[in-house]
Amino acid sequence: MLPALLLALWFCGFGAVLLSGWVRWRRVAAAVRSSTPLTEGRELEAWGRLASCPTGIRLVSSSAKLEPGVFGIFRPILWLPTAIGARLDDAELEAILAHELCHVRRRDNLLSAIHMLVEALFWFHPLVWWLGARLEEERERACDEEVVQMGGEPQVYAESILKVCEFYLASPVACAAGVTGGELKKRIEGIMTNRFTRKLSYGKKILLASAAILVISGPVVVGLLNPPPGRAQSQAGGATPVFEVASVKPAQPPTGGAFRSGVFGGPGKGDPGHISYSYMTLARLVMEAYGINTSQLSGPDWINTTRFDIVANIPPGTTKEQVPIMLQNVLAERIRLKVHREARTMTVYELTVASGGPKLRAADDKITSESGISGQPRLSAKNGFPEIPAGRNGGMQIDGRARWQAYDATMQDLAKMLTREVHAPVADATGLGGRYDMSLFWVTAAEAALGSGESADTIAGPTLFAAVSNQLGLRLVAKKGPVDMLIIDSADKVPSGN
Repeated sequence: MLPALLLALWFCGFGAVLLSGWVRWRRVAAAVRSSTPLTEGRELEAWGRLASCPTGIRLVSSSAKLEPGVFGIFRPILWLPTAIGARLDDAELEAILAHELCHVRRRDNLLSAIHMLVEALFWFHPLVWWLGARLEEERERACDEEVVQMGGEPQVYAESILKVCEFYLASPVACAAGVTGGELKKRIEGIMTNRFTRKLSYGKKILLASAAILVISGPVVVGLLNPPPGRAQSQAGGATPVFEVASVKPAQPPTGGAFRSGVFGGPGKGDPGHISYSYMTLARLVMEAYGINTSQLSGPDWINTTRFDIVANIPPGTTKEQVPIMLQNVLAERIRLKVHREARTMTVYELTVASGGPKLRAADDKITSESGISGQPRLSAKNGFPEIPAGRNGGMQIDGRARWQAYDATMQDLAKMLTREVHAPVADATGLGGRYDMSLFWVTAAEAALGSGESADTIAGPTLFAAVSNQLGLRLVAKKGPVDMLIIDSADKVPSGN
């Protein structure tokens, strides 16, 4: 709900700012509509005496107590209070009209209207409002500078501004340019001391514009030339890797109670051009695709029961790292899988050294598939398992018993195996950096063996936690910690046609 609430809050602020600006604009528009065109008088004569006076501006006389100002963007209207001619002499009147003419030439009303829209869009950002005040000050300062440079007497011009402030109200909207905007004290000081910036030469203007363009376009160009690789990009060619051909079908129930489930083939295997995901639940497919474990996946219950068969051809030169990305694309296209990531606090484990010290055997480089570990026999049927060749890593589960062995393995390899078994993240905190030959035996579920006709005494054995402590001299310590979760938002139980 948070994105929806934030959007609603932004929309309320956006509407409030627009409504406030529209109400103030309507007030000025009503005053302009009720005004009368100027056809004669001292105001019109002073307007005609201004050099380069544009012909497209209409002068109107208004009874409203608003200061002189320019209303409109494309067809500007200069309105003057009805009695202004009686309050200002000719020189002062010309100075005020020259100020408004500068606003017209600079198109200040258009720029003010644009900034008003920016204020409505980004009403929540204080910098936008601060910039609005600074822009108003700069507009008035620029017009003051131009009036003085046109030959206006500074003292007369300053007195005319003060008289307008004395007799009339300021314009309620910034896009109706008036006379009294900005910080008045600084403006009067600047006019009287002629403290204005020097005009830039043509060459300096080009240099300044070039620097501005470089600052703005530089990061854009760098970003275009060096785009960050997406999570699903190929490491080799930059394009998203996909299978050449892929078949996705609902898995058929096994016959006779026996079935084969897992990933077969692929890069580094005997058949690198083909890969199959046989009789795998959607949960396992997602874990293969995104490199996560069971504890990091959340979704509807059916993802642990509905199974699929996927058979695909792999393009030549595909790496092991690209295959999961290809699987992600197949799941998104054929099963319409949609996921998102989320951080949650849950139980995690640290693999530490037990109080009695580690019981680990350093890796033996001489071990082959025909020899045992330091002369010991290979795994035998005494624990209900067939023999596993020495030097081969892996594990198996039979009737509630589990056996795992690894040669030339690190603590990180052990932590990955334990993560799968305890269904929670396991982090290596042993500080052991060597490589070891390890073997573990434990009982996963005693009741699972009852179906084989064995008694409970026959299937007794250590739990995984006890096996880690007694057989390896290590400990699994539970604690709370953040976990990067992958949430399944939606998926189809029936894949689209092949």
